[in-house]
Parts: sequence; C-alpha cells; structure tokens
Amino acid sequence: MIEEGMVCVKKTGRDAGERCVVINVLDNQFVEIVSKKRKQARKANILHLSPLGKKVNPKSEEEIRAALSE
Repeated sequence: MIEEGMVCVKKTGRDAGERCVVINVLDNQFVEIVSKKRKQARKANILHLSPLGKKVNPKSEEEIRAALSE
C-alpha cells in the first residue's frame, strides 16, 4: 500500500531508476510525486513505483530533499 511520504523508485518511463516521494494519494491507482529531476508535483501510476520502505513528512521540503539526495 502506497501512503503519503513514502520514498519510492520509479520502475518505468523516462524517470526509471529515479527516487521520488509520494506527496498525495489521488485514488487507488494514482498518486502525486515529486522527484529530484522534476521539481514540480506530477501524477504517477502506483504500478510504476517501487517503495523503498522509508517514509518522510510530505509537507517538509527539507526531509524530501534529504530523501531524494541519498
């Protein structure tokens, strides 16, 4: 189950292999993510994400930046 604040890796698309953070769960299929490569929030399919088991505060820009730079 994908939740807000989870750190994930994109499995497919042009951002494959990039870390991202889930900032909003839209429904049971889509979430909003932010990644290091693309600073703006965007929609992603849950099936294209692989959770890393780490969670950060989705409202804290500092925690998100730290999680994406690891």
